[in-house]
This record gives sequence, C-alpha cells and structure tokens, in this order.
Amino acid sequence: MNRAALADFLRRRREGLRPSDVGLVPGPRRRTPGLRREEVATLTGMSVDYYVRLEQQRGPQPSEQMLASLVRALRLTADERDYLYRLAGHNVPRRTLGDTHVAPALLRVLDRLEDSPALILSALSEVLVANRLATAIFGDHSRRTGWARSEVYRWFIDPAARAVYPPDDHERQARSLVASLRAAYGASGARSRAGELVRVLLAESDEFRELWERHEVAQRFADHKVLVHPEVGPIEVDCQVLFTEDQSQALLVLTPAPGSEAEDKIRLLAVLGHDDFAEQAGDR
Repeated sequence: MNRAALADFLRRRREGLRPSDVGLVPGPRRRTPGLRREEVATLTGMSVDYYVRLEQQRGPQPSEQMLASLVRALRLTADERDYLYRLAGHNVPRRTLGDTHVAPALLRVLDRLEDSPALILSALSEVLVANRLATAIFGDHSRRTGWARSEVYRWFIDPAARAVYPPDDHERQARSLVASLRAAYGASGARSRAGELVRVLLAESDEFRELWERHEVAQRFADHKVLVHPEVGPIEVDCQVLFTEDQSQALLVLTPAPGSEAEDKIRLLAVLGHDDFAEQAGDR
C-alpha cells in the first residue's frame, strides 16, 4: 500500500470535483476547492475521521468495498479505478461484462435527475446505483450481494420480487428479463457471469427454463410500465434508456405523463422521502 500516493491521489480527485458534479448543492461562502472531505465521506458512507486519515496517510488499508465506494463518489474512470486499487494494495478488478464499475458519464446524468426515479443497471439487470425516488419505489437493491442484486434472479427465485408489478404484467416482464439476459449471454459467452447466472436459473426455476428455451433475444425495456407502491398505489410511467457505448450498462429513467395522477404520486414520494417506504420496499 502506497499511503503517500494514495493520499495525494484522493485529495487531487476530491479537489477536482464540483458539488454539482456529484448532485450536491454548493451552498454559500464556499472556500474549499472542489468537494469537502465531509462531503466525500457522506457520499461513500464512511466516517469523516476515516476519510481524513486516508488523506493524511494515517488510515488503515481500505477494503475493496470501501474502494468501490470511493470510486463511485469521486467519479473515477475505469483506468483511475485500477490505479486506486493498486495504490491501496489490492488486485485490480477484472474488466468484464459483469464489471460493476459504474460509468461516470451515466452517473453525471443520474446526479441531475432529482424529480424522476432513475437507476443504473448492469447487463445482468443488477442495480448498481439508484436515486432516492427509484429506491422509494423498488427498494435499495444496490446494497444486496451476489445474485440477489440481479432483478432477473430475484424475479424467478423470490416471489416477493414481483409485487412491484401488477399481476397481469408479470408474463411480459418475465419474458423481457429473460430476453435481456439472453442478449448478455450471447455477447459474453457460456463461461461468463451471464452464463453462470443462466445455469443457476436453469437449475432452480422451471418457469425460467421454459422461457429460456424460446430463444427470445432483446435488450429491451418496455416503453410503458405500471409500478405498484405499497403506500401510494399504482404509478404509470414511461421509460427512457441511455446505454453506455459497449451496452454493458443502462440508465433507466421513469417519467409520468405531465399533469397525471402518477406525477402527483411521485411528487408525494419526493416530499416524504424514501425513508418511510424503503423498509417495506427493500424486502422485495
């Protein structure tokens, strides 16, 4: 672990960011160039003291989980991420289709979406990051580990995962998830993480096995969805998707029709915040 270089790298990347780059309000009388240390700590979920010690070359070796949080908070590119891991004395993560390093370009767009539910998904339907409105509706699945982070896995293994969709839309959603996984499988091969997920689901779900045999292939997101929230009820939204250049990640934005009842419901969620609902939604 190169403490001196790590400290200098973190400081320079922190000072190179503006609050607006990470979705924060600058506030008056700002003297610090870039982000404050307290702001980085908040974005990563670590204590201020812990982060300060890293910049002062006094901290312990960060875990890989902590490094992943720093990568996201500081909006590091894949090359910068690899460099950070090396400075901290860890092996560099493999760059594969299953790489969960969130594309900084998508994060910049997500940071500016405050009034619409939005989330970034991997090619395997894993929630990599979500804004607070999306978390209020879907729960915070970004904190899950293993295959439980993947919507397609949860859909076929955990019946509760389907509660966010009306029963009459379950078949379409199931086919869409399988078709998307088929596209990822075709792009990365049988020995990839996509292949591993397919083998797990083939062994554990008869429904998945039947749909998989149809060979439907598409990276598709329905252009209209009805989502069911336990407190505010059905919410009708349109879906817009922005992909990274290599199609490995997608930013999904959900927008209600202007002046609709759904718009009022999303505004209600924005006012109340996700804290009142996340505990219920997070169990899905």
